[in-house]
Amino acid sequence: QVLHLLGPKTEADLEKKTKAAKARPAPLEKQKAAVVENGEVGTETRSLLEQLRGEALKFHKPGENYKTEGYVVTPNTMALLKQHLAITGGQVRTRFPPEPNGILHIGHAKAINFNFGYAKANGGVCFLRYDDTNPEKEEEKYFTAIREMVEWLGYQPYAVTHASDYFDQLYTWALELIHRGQAYVCHQKVEEIKGHNPPPSPWRDRPAEESLLLFEDMRKGKFGEGEATLRMKLVMEDGKMDPVAYRVKFTPHHRTGDKWCIYPTYDYTHCLCDSIEHITHSLCTKEFQARRSSYFWLCNTLDVYCPVQWEYGRLNLLYTVVSKRKIIRLVETGAVRDWDDPRLFTLTALRRRGFPPEAINNFCARVGVTVAQATMEPHLLEACAREVLNEQAPRAMAVLEPLKVTITNFPAPKALEVLVPNFPADESRGFHKVPFQPTVYIEETDFREEADKGYKRLAPGQPVGLRHAGYVIAVQNIIKDASGRVIELEVTCTKSDVAEKPKAFIHWVSEPLVCEVRLYERLFLHKNPEDPSEVPGGFLSDLNPDSLRVVHNALVDSSVLSARPFDKFQFERLGYFSVDPDSAEGKMVFNRTVTLKEDPGKA
Repeated sequence: QVLHLLGPKTEADLEKKTKAAKARPAPLEKQKAAVVENGEVGTETRSLLEQLRGEALKFHKPGENYKTEGYVVTPNTMALLKQHLAITGGQVRTRFPPEPNGILHIGHAKAINFNFGYAKANGGVCFLRYDDTNPEKEEEKYFTAIREMVEWLGYQPYAVTHASDYFDQLYTWALELIHRGQAYVCHQKVEEIKGHNPPPSPWRDRPAEESLLLFEDMRKGKFGEGEATLRMKLVMEDGKMDPVAYRVKFTPHHRTGDKWCIYPTYDYTHCLCDSIEHITHSLCTKEFQARRSSYFWLCNTLDVYCPVQWEYGRLNLLYTVVSKRKIIRLVETGAVRDWDDPRLFTLTALRRRGFPPEAINNFCARVGVTVAQATMEPHLLEACAREVLNEQAPRAMAVLEPLKVTITNFPAPKALEVLVPNFPADESRGFHKVPFQPTVYIEETDFREEADKGYKRLAPGQPVGLRHAGYVIAVQNIIKDASGRVIELEVTCTKSDVAEKPKAFIHWVSEPLVCEVRLYERLFLHKNPEDPSEVPGGFLSDLNPDSLRVVHNALVDSSVLSARPFDKFQFERLGYFSVDPDSAEGKMVFNRTVTLKEDPGKA
């Protein structure tokens, strides 16, 4: 039939055509940065501000909301946008809207960087707005900690607001919604309306006048909790019908006290607060995509300015949990000390462990703003920390497992002073002094009674250099206790410029400070501790018994004596360490942030 239709093949049909070579995509870097470009993930490694500036994200310009695909245009849209531009002057406005019922975690760092970063990159402003609509779970410590973490990451809110600032206006709009026949008071129980296919409400078509009276009764406390809700008349993307706008809660609010016993829900509050604050870009994670229709519907039904909601993928880390409920379980069972336990990935925990805010921001930039959810290995965050700490953390010497060394031919009648560069790669950044006297301490692991093949440190017949001291030491005598354990070495020393060059140089301390050092490993044994297929017994059964090792009597050189909590150091050959707030006069405490090099077993 084809032959009959097209006829026999011609010479042109038989001629071989050369295929155009496909452009091979550039290989992704191991730690890639990505930006959203027309819904696709780009692969340029750029700073976050570069990623978010101008045309990098195909977002609408302020006042051009209607150009966004899916944006609902009403007869009043253009007039409302004109008023919006008159108020904002065409300025980009974003917001970071956390619930004050827990501590921020690494996923929130991405949201903070995106919201504040997009505004900053485009000459705009970002609000910090607390979504304080659930008084049962909110505590003052969370409000304080959230703002602290935003500012710690280097961002300053344009204004700090609360959903509760707008409770009066939200209530007025709820009355208007009922007047317009778009909301009704319902008496179905919470259990009845859960899920995606609940039965329709038998009260959906009750007269507006009746709902107005009942809603007033809700406000006056005439209904018990769960006996009545105000529901909006719409169907959401996920099929959920008539989401709740208000519910009864007899819990005093931390800001409004006993004024209200009805509180608005996220579905009702969020878009209207964005409208009140004239937000231009409402940036939220992908799970809120199902709320986009209710977002547009509610603003348009009330004839108020309608911002644009944009969704992006969440940032998750392997080997951890960030759920508030699960962190509370970890605290309650004693698996961790509190929300700021350095084994967690809350922002307060990362700060306590010693991660610099720049490292967290760099990590977010490398992950990029992706449409798809990003699930990352912790070692990528640790690599960002090493880069920053290498430039920021001055060097010091510390010994975790001390072995006493006595220099029998010490070259001076009293202690010498040794100058140690704060940053050996750039001596212009200064020096600090450490004492050098006949008794020094080295790591137990830097000495062996027998030197195996490839072993380069101290052993009988195998001298080593002492870093920065200018001396080489050689074993003269080994002193052991009754059990045969080596407890002291007697050595001789020779100036480095006349001694044969040793195979290795080791760190040491003299006249040191006794300190506590906390060494951290992953809290969980499996990548996905919440996955039943990976951890059938639940996340609490997956705890790593070796996630914390405390060295109670480590020694550190006296140059760190004046350090304050959160000050950071590189302990030579050991890793990067941060002063813990538990430090007290006479006993400093250090947390190991990261080792000097990535452990290949963790990659």
